[in-house]
Amino acid sequence: MRPDFSVLFLTTLIGVGQGLFLALVTAQLYALAGLLPPQDGYSFYARGSLLALVFLAAGLVASFFHLGRPERAWRSAAMWRTSWLSREVIVLPAFMGVVFLYGAAHLAGWKPVLATLPSDLSIDATAVLGIVGTVLAFALFLCTAMIYACLPFLREWASPLTVINYVLLGGASGFTLAAAFSAFAAPDLMRFFAGWAFILTLFGLVSRVASLVRNSRLKPKSTLQTAIGVKHPRIVQKSMGFMGGSFNTREFFHGRTNAFLRSIKWVFLVTAFAVPLGLLAAAWSGAPAVVLPIAFLIQYVGLLAERWFFFAQANHPQNLYYQAVA
Repeated sequence: MRPDFSVLFLTTLIGVGQGLFLALVTAQLYALAGLLPPQDGYSFYARGSLLALVFLAAGLVASFFHLGRPERAWRSAAMWRTSWLSREVIVLPAFMGVVFLYGAAHLAGWKPVLATLPSDLSIDATAVLGIVGTVLAFALFLCTAMIYACLPFLREWASPLTVINYVLLGGASGFTLAAAFSAFAAPDLMRFFAGWAFILTLFGLVSRVASLVRNSRLKPKSTLQTAIGVKHPRIVQKSMGFMGGSFNTREFFHGRTNAFLRSIKWVFLVTAFAVPLGLLAAAWSGAPAVVLPIAFLIQYVGLLAERWFFFAQANHPQNLYYQAVA
């Protein structure tokens, strides 16, 4: 498939925003349980929520660049009963609304106790908003990933690993950003976030390598013979039957060589996983906090390369007929 850069930015930016929000809620729940020191609502949770909203809004803006008629974007929510894209269109603004309320509640100091657990653990309004936002964050991961995983004819995508990778890579980038943010806003949480970012990045590496191994073993179900209905054992395509490209050649094939694909694969394995893992380990061990923003930037560039490869690796069956131009 041909990667669309607006979709690359959409999926990676909202993934960062989701992961960062999950990191904030995780820190709050740990603090409520007495496992982490409590943090100031304005300097940490409110500003962290604002940062998450910036990434989510940037992803939303990026999504409009691959629409033919952006003014009709609202209609994409009409098919929510059957379309994962429609569900994503509904869940994303709902999630952004909860992130806003979560940050606003911390900013205003609005924390009425809504319930008290048998262990005397008090659950206030911000914790409830955080839990609701967590459910929406995972629902958004599911909706975004299932847009691709639900397509059985694109076998590289049609796997539970697609959903797992979206969750882990979004979580890894968000926790890495949380570690970088906390290095300046809440230094006593830096090692906590760096440790979780390391774990999520490591699990993301394992799941992504698993998907690469799986996809390398796929054998196409269609052939040139079945594509054109001719059973001759030796068929070589010379031309598509017309002199230039078409929608089929532009939208369903990336036009790059296999050598280029292999180079991109190694680029994202190094930049999205190997280098961030080393920098996160160094930060956890006491290296200067400046390594954390560097780790996030390198990881995000690597995730853009990973997402480009994700789209380019998917081989649409129509390419059997429409790939050769000359």
